[in-house]
Amino acid sequence: MEHENRKHRMGPREMVSGGEWIYGRNPVEEVLAAGRRTATEIVLPAYAKGEDEQIARIREEAHARRIVVRTMERDRLDKLVRFGHHQGVAIKAAGYPYVGFDEILRAVEEDENAIVVVLDHLEDPQNVGSILRTACAAGVAGVIIPEDRACGITPAAVRASAGGSEHIRVAHVVNIVRAMEDLKEAGVWFTGLDFGDDAKTYTDIDFKGRAGLVVGAEGEGLSRLVRSTCDFVAELPMPGGFESLNAGVATAIALYEILRQRG
Repeated sequence: MEHENRKHRMGPREMVSGGEWIYGRNPVEEVLAAGRRTATEIVLPAYAKGEDEQIARIREEAHARRIVVRTMERDRLDKLVRFGHHQGVAIKAAGYPYVGFDEILRAVEEDENAIVVVLDHLEDPQNVGSILRTACAAGVAGVIIPEDRACGITPAAVRASAGGSEHIRVAHVVNIVRAMEDLKEAGVWFTGLDFGDDAKTYTDIDFKGRAGLVVGAEGEGLSRLVRSTCDFVAELPMPGGFESLNAGVATAIALYEILRQRG
């Protein structure tokens, strides 16, 4: 193996400079498949004849791209990825490739059935990753997140998305209300997921055409200005008496209701 070192001789702090470590088999494979990030090195289990097919694919792709492949003791890799569930695999790559808001706006203008998801200051990378995974599967045109007081697309979020984050447009914006207004001018009708006297059952909302789905922060829900900018407020029935659903689960239910209405 031309680029593979049998022993790792570099410390975690030295190796992490100039990039971030994405970890887990699926996320690493999707980073390579998407090709949106520059990768410099990858950690894999030591080569063995008849190794797992997914590991073999990752190794082959890494060599094809002349990415340095290394092995590393598990405890060192644990520390490198801050004890995330890495499955013995990690890749050092450039930071997440956010797109400009204008790119999402253009995509919406070009597609009369575009779907946009807005995350109103979510802070849990597991929720963010789960939503990105579903948004990717549902063909969402783009995801909008605020620059402050919110979880960005961190390695933990990438892991939670199973790498789906690498295949979807995500834009950081300073003001999500302003971004929503711009999208409304392009024909998007926004529905916020929340409770209240003004909320309708989510299946009663007409999601045809350009649709925007707004998801509120864990525990706090939609902020006042964001909620007032929404055209509709939708709630999911809770006949079991449970107070609320996980943000990622609620978003998935709503996104697939949008797809169901479109046949």
